[in-house]
Amino acid sequence: MLYYLYEMNHAALAPWRAVADAGISFWRSPANPLSTTQLGRSWAASLELFERTTRRYAKPEFGITDTIVDDDLVAVEEEVSLKKPFCTLVNFRKLWDGKRKQHKLLIVAPMSGHYATLLRGTVEAMLPHYDVYITDWVDARTVPLLEGSFDLDDYVDYVTEFLRHLGPDTSVMAVCQPSVPVMAAVALMNAAKDPAAPRTMILIGGPIDTRRNPTAVNRLAEEKGMDWFRNNVIMKVPAPHAGMMRDVYPGFLQLGGFMTMNLDRHIDAHRELFWHLVEGDGDSAEKHREFYDEYMSVMDLTADFYLQTVEKVFVTHDLPKGTLTHRNSRVDPSKITQTALMTIEGERDDISGVGQTEAAQDLCSNLPKEKKLHHLQPGVGHYGVFNGSRFRKEIVPRIVAFVNKNADDRTSQKPAANGRPKTA
Repeated sequence: MLYYLYEMNHAALAPWRAVADAGISFWRSPANPLSTTQLGRSWAASLELFERTTRRYAKPEFGITDTIVDDDLVAVEEEVSLKKPFCTLVNFRKLWDGKRKQHKLLIVAPMSGHYATLLRGTVEAMLPHYDVYITDWVDARTVPLLEGSFDLDDYVDYVTEFLRHLGPDTSVMAVCQPSVPVMAAVALMNAAKDPAAPRTMILIGGPIDTRRNPTAVNRLAEEKGMDWFRNNVIMKVPAPHAGMMRDVYPGFLQLGGFMTMNLDRHIDAHRELFWHLVEGDGDSAEKHREFYDEYMSVMDLTADFYLQTVEKVFVTHDLPKGTLTHRNSRVDPSKITQTALMTIEGERDDISGVGQTEAAQDLCSNLPKEKKLHHLQPGVGHYGVFNGSRFRKEIVPRIVAFVNKNADDRTSQKPAANGRPKTA
């Protein structure tokens, strides 16, 4: 019933949001002599805050139109490389002559509530160096029941299929949640001596072994138990969505969890937005809008995938214990002998604790030492480990150097002379 109440509340507020929009136009109109007064700006700011806090945020766009490669400005075009019911493989194709070739990089975005556009900065930073692809996961409430279910096994199958679609001379990067299914896919491909197994696997802030330095998120999963999650957070998609009657973990619940973890910070941010608008500080207000347009945009997850992830990754720790299976076949990370491994963590990460991603280094026990690298980035939290200035200046050059070291010489690209990636 909670999902239905959420939809009803959203519909009931729609007329009031329309009134708020009209009011914002009135109080900001140049024809209104009060628009430049503190009274006018206060009314406009109040109405904008109401509209933004009651809005359903649509999926953002990547909006990447160009990049810089070897001091050349190169146009970029989004192209669908492969389409599946629950995911679209998107390629950021560079519009240059066909003679220039770059090593392929598959970025596996987290399927954890936010859209893949959360990794826009990650894509922008890697574009100068590689032919970049990303998994653009689909909102489960938009997928009809006729398309079947989607669970953790399907996730591993998708990653495997995407790597085979891209072929040899490909590397894979998993950001946060997909670290476990990506590692499982790579382990199975190495065990089968699949020629499409990636040259390098980069795991960033992922929950490989949440027994190490557990965070509040990890402890919550263990304390509540699986029955609590099944009974309290799994709901059916209501009409008129295309995925009606599908069991999901709703995005609005996920967002509520994120917001309550740092509620004071979010309240302060919106209070500051109000005063920025009243004072006419347009730049600061626009930065707030850009961040929260992305942060508040969420998607539903299929119940099967969500519950299996909570149980196998956060409660029973199947991968580090050696009990993780994929379609009744055991996943053995020690079988990874050809794919180089790089793990990256943030010193202040409060979602994936320090040591949880590095655990992958121990699990890949038969991988030669020269094919392993771990980096702990000082001074960054969870989001700073895959986005932001320190990611671009300190982490990306290390990724580029390690990937190029293990890539095919015919397709590897050298980093910029100053060791830093170039961005448009």
